Amino acid sequence: MKIKISILVVITVAFLGSSCSDFLDEEPRSELSSSQFFKEADQARSAVNSLYRTGAPSMTDGGVYSGVPTMLGAYMSGFFSNEYAGQELHVSNTQQLTLNGDNIGGYLQDRWGDLYRGISRANNAIKYIPETPGLTDTERNQLMAEAKFFRAYAYYYLVRLFGPVPLTTEPYDSLEDLYLERSSVAEVYAQIEADLSDALYNGELPNVGMVDNGKRISSGTVATLLAEVYLTMSGNPLNVDRYGDAASLAQKIVNGDYGSFSLVQHDMIDGEVDLENSAYNKIRRSDASAQEHIYIKEYDPAISTSGFPRYSYPTGLSQDVLYDIVNGAYQPSSTFMDLYDPVNDLRAQEKQYFHTTLEGSDKTFEPTPYMWHDDEAIFETANSGKDQAMLTFADVLLIGAEAIAQSSGVTAEAVDYLAQVRARAYWQSDISTIETSLSGLGVNEFVEEVWKERHRELVFEFQNWNDIVRTRKFPVANTPGEISFVDAVGFVTSQDKQIEQKHMLLPLPGPELQRNPSLGTDNNGY
Repeated sequence: MKIKISILVVITVAFLGSSCSDFLDEEPRSELSSSQFFKEADQARSAVNSLYRTGAPSMTDGGVYSGVPTMLGAYMSGFFSNEYAGQELHVSNTQQLTLNGDNIGGYLQDRWGDLYRGISRANNAIKYIPETPGLTDTERNQLMAEAKFFRAYAYYYLVRLFGPVPLTTEPYDSLEDLYLERSSVAEVYAQIEADLSDALYNGELPNVGMVDNGKRISSGTVATLLAEVYLTMSGNPLNVDRYGDAASLAQKIVNGDYGSFSLVQHDMIDGEVDLENSAYNKIRRSDASAQEHIYIKEYDPAISTSGFPRYSYPTGLSQDVLYDIVNGAYQPSSTFMDLYDPVNDLRAQEKQYFHTTLEGSDKTFEPTPYMWHDDEAIFETANSGKDQAMLTFADVLLIGAEAIAQSSGVTAEAVDYLAQVRARAYWQSDISTIETSLSGLGVNEFVEEVWKERHRELVFEFQNWNDIVRTRKFPVANTPGEISFVDAVGFVTSQDKQIEQKHMLLPLPGPELQRNPSLGTDNNGY
């Protein structure tokens, strides 16, 4: 059952903005300052509840034409396009790698503002919840853990997108220190790690999955994000060896320390995969998988609807579906589809990860995400409440496989983690055969096998560009399904544009540079 998260927006001096109406149980009759607000338990709860819709979660909010902000890297890679690129300048400039802080400055400013708005609200909650009356110690610790999770998640987006960024952990209760200098990447990651570690080890969060926790943050959610953060810190640009920490956390998640998770499996008929009830279709049809989804962005058709089904069909098919407008905002290129083995990889088969046909019609189209197809919304209601998965158990297995290999070598455990993901995809292969093929590999060869599955498996969690930036390696299909890795910097994308070093980050938004002179004049090489 969906939860309806009550929101009463705490307006701060620095981040005045429109109040969030998503998941609202009651309309606030007035807007209170922080010192006035945290006077009773419900106010503290409302402050934390607002974080489920602001800050990092807003990175999956978007329009039918614009796509969502987490697609920007996909456009830069040339692996994905948006059919409305001609009118959406942030899309065309990222695809063509002509982006800078001016020509997409307004779009980036909105993202910058969204993320810092979430941080500001989290800072208020973290400061004032300890002194809010009416909360039990356990509830106080859990609310603090949730707020720290969302603050860390917002900074995690900011540091990956923009590199050095202003770092603040205090509410803006006055006009002092409004214009902060950029903190180093290492300092930002240190704060992310501190917040997530405190939330995990001191937050008294339930050791169940988020879906089984009323769709609230659980220990498994925090542990998974922290494991991913450790993996990211181990790569570019920091290159500090935290593989052992990533491996340890992934192992604990897999072993059930933070909840019971596993990969959804295919239904079988007479020893063959039932394609309509493959694991991917079972996940697609579910609202959210308690078994596999570790962090989800929640939607509700009566309160805040998902726009992702609109991206499951290309333009020109509006007359065939109930939506007035559909748009291939996440349209994979042939170079991306060639990363899949077209015969042996189930994810590449029709109506698994992607589709090219319309039910009840002879129309065909280029591959478009089928994982976002919502039968009811597409043909009956034009209103979807299906949740969007952002962190999954498949990601945990792949984090674990890579981190174990990098810290301890190609162990049987690392092989098992990767083989679980690959065996589900390679539907006609035996897992023991897959394990045998992986066991004899050296560390570098094995890690590249993990990267291949990350690019193929986690495409709907928008991990591709993050992995390119982290590894500085670009996946290239020599023949369909056969991938090699080349240096990302210098690579010419399918848009015939060459990736430069500066493209490993986004430019800071021009309006923010004008507003805050303390940011300096170096705009990440743009």
